[in-house]
Amino acid sequence: MADRPGDHWDRKVAKGLAFLRRRLSGDYEVDEFGFDPDLTDAVFHPLVRLLYRDWFRTEVTGVEHVPEAGPGLVVGNHSGTVALDALVLATALHDRHPAHRYLRLLGADLVFRMPVVSEIARKTGGTVACNPDAERLLGNGELVGVFPEGFKGVGKLYADRYKLQRFGRGGFVSAALRTGTPIVPVAIVGGEEIYPMLADIKPLARLLKLPYFPVTPTFPWLGPLGMVPLPSKWLIEFCPPIPTAHLRDSADDPLVVFNLADQVRETIQQTLHKLLERRPDPFGP
Repeated sequence: MADRPGDHWDRKVAKGLAFLRRRLSGDYEVDEFGFDPDLTDAVFHPLVRLLYRDWFRTEVTGVEHVPEAGPGLVVGNHSGTVALDALVLATALHDRHPAHRYLRLLGADLVFRMPVVSEIARKTGGTVACNPDAERLLGNGELVGVFPEGFKGVGKLYADRYKLQRFGRGGFVSAALRTGTPIVPVAIVGGEEIYPMLADIKPLARLLKLPYFPVTPTFPWLGPLGMVPLPSKWLIEFCPPIPTAHLRDSADDPLVVFNLADQVRETIQQTLHKLLERRPDPFGP
């Protein structure tokens, strides 16, 4: 039987009232890291969903490579001046995965020193990018997301778009090895064009204690309007997982860690090239 006019909105209102009732009564759970699934599902995912589905027209492939249950370490490229790629990845994965799994993002220390941003990051499942937290999450069977390029990736100039930066010391590989967790590389195309960074005003960045101060075609010239992301076309592809269970005894071997990190990096870089061929127009349909 087809829905009557107004049924859709009736359900939305009922769902909203039920959410408010849970929040007021305290009938919701928060884990040891501060993750609030109820708030994430009701508030944060719907907001990001508008971006990834309608504004960025995101196409997601390879979700079958993400474990249906148990731990997994999702490793992606980072870009975009503002790290919307992390939020888009987490929401798109949750929506497209058959088990609607949450991606527990690892973030830089700076994220968790910013009053409002820190609270949002914790509530949506994020935690500091350090091995002890990563290993605890993986040991609990969670999906963990990491961007090894860090600020080097998200703050690079537009001229260097889709060129992966250095992956640091491979701490993410050590965490995967110690827990025997498969590593799932993921390539994200589209983030580089949302705020094309033309220059970095380093003296201003140092003054404000920021990793960079971007100059884009719209920021700071348009003020707050310059923070509206450009509607680039996004492609996200999850690659086949790289097993690590057979290498658990090599977690402290620098050569093994380096080789595995290099394998992940090369997989992502080659996949980026392939996706860019599929998307010749950054702002196409």
